Amino acid sequence: MFFVVNLQTSFNSKKFVNASLKSAGRVLILTTNWMMNSLRKLVSCVILDLDGTLVNTDGIVSEVLKVYLVKYEKKWDGREAHKIIGKTPIEAAAAIVEDYELPLSKEDLLSEISPMFSDQWCKLKALPGAYRLVKHLRGHGVKMALASNSPRASIETKISYHDTWKESFAAIVAGDEVKAGKPSPEIFLEASKRLNIDPSKCLVIEDSLPGIAAAKAANMEVVAVPSLPKQSHLYTEADEVITSLLDLHPEKWGLPPFEDWIDGTLPLEPWYIGGPVIKGYGRGSKVLGIPTANLSIEGYATVLSENPAGVYFGWAKLSNHGFYKMVMSIGWNPYFNNTEKTIEPWLLHKFDKDFYGEELHLLVVGYIRPEANFPSLESLIAKIHEDGKRAENALELPLYAKYKDEMYFKSIAHGQNSHL
Repeated sequence: MFFVVNLQTSFNSKKFVNASLKSAGRVLILTTNWMMNSLRKLVSCVILDLDGTLVNTDGIVSEVLKVYLVKYEKKWDGREAHKIIGKTPIEAAAAIVEDYELPLSKEDLLSEISPMFSDQWCKLKALPGAYRLVKHLRGHGVKMALASNSPRASIETKISYHDTWKESFAAIVAGDEVKAGKPSPEIFLEASKRLNIDPSKCLVIEDSLPGIAAAKAANMEVVAVPSLPKQSHLYTEADEVITSLLDLHPEKWGLPPFEDWIDGTLPLEPWYIGGPVIKGYGRGSKVLGIPTANLSIEGYATVLSENPAGVYFGWAKLSNHGFYKMVMSIGWNPYFNNTEKTIEPWLLHKFDKDFYGEELHLLVVGYIRPEANFPSLESLIAKIHEDGKRAENALELPLYAKYKDEMYFKSIAHGQNSHL
C-alpha cells in the first residue's frame, strides 16, 4: 500500500516519521515542501560562529593591519589571511609577528592593535543571509548559540550593532571562557551544555578550518561557509560546504525551511552598481554566444567583497538607451578559473552593436544560485540560458517589476551608495 506523510509544520517529527515507517507496509512516499533536498540528519539546535560567518570581520581586520603595518614599513596584502582566520587573538598575533618579522612580542602587538579594532566594530556589517537566518530560526523557536574564539567583551560589542541578535541566542560562549579555543572542541561542547542539547543533535555553521575541526571533534554536524575565496576544496571534513548563508537549506537538517524563495529566486534588499562598459576576456560572444557587458571593478572592491559569488538578476539602464532586464554573475567563473573576482551582466535584449564606454547602471533585486563549475562548455552555456530565462520570468512579477526605473534607481543610488 501507499502511505503519505506530510511534515510541513514540525521539525521535531522524528518519532512520528519512525512510527509511520513501521506502519507503512511496503512503500512509503514522503511528500513535503521542505524535503525537496535530501534530509541529512535531524538536529535540534544551531551553533553559529560569529567572525566571518555572521559578520564581515575579515574586511575590518585587513584595513586595520594595512594601517598598522605601515609603521614598520610592511604591507598587508591579504596573502597571509589564511594563517589568522579562525585563530584565537593571541595565535593570530603570533602569526603576524612571525610572518612580518615585527620587532615586538605577540602580546605587545595584540595590546597595540586591539584598540584599533574596537574603534572599527561600529562599521561591522552582517554578511549576506545572516539577518535572514537568525530571524528565521528565532521565529521558529529553534535554539541557537554563538561560539566564537573572540573575547566576550569583543563579541558583546560586535553584536550590539545588530538588532535582536543578543536576545536571539540562548547561549554565548567566548574564547576567554574556555581553556582552549578552536580547533579544540571545548567551546562547542560548552555551548551544547548550556543549551542542554546532546552534541550529536547540534548543527554548527562555521567559516574557518579550525572551527570545522573543533565542531567535528565535538561530534557535531557542520556546514562550512568558507571565508577564503576559492578554498572550498580544503573543507572536506565538513558535512556540507556552501558559498554563503543565502545557500543554506535548513530542511536538509530537519529544520523549518525558508519560505521566501519565489519561483526559484530569492528577493534581496536592492543594491546598485554601475560604471563604464569595458572589454572583458572576450569569451561572452565568441566562446559562449552570450554577449556580456563587463563592468570595471574599480571603486567597487567593497561591493565585491560583501556579495558572495553567484548569479543575481535585476534591472539595467544604459546611459544612451532604455531599461532592460538583466542577469549577472559575480565571481571567479571556475570553469575558466579567473584569477580576479569579476562582474559580468548579461542584458536580456538583442543589441545591433556594442556599447563599450557607455555608462551602465545596474539595480540588483534578487538571487538565483551560487557560483558553480561545470563539466563541459555546453553544460555551462545551458545553465546560463536557464538563469536568463528564470530572471526574465521573475522580473515580470510585481515584486521585482516595481523596481524598473524606481526614480531612475533612486537617482543612481543616492550618489553611489550601493544600497537604495
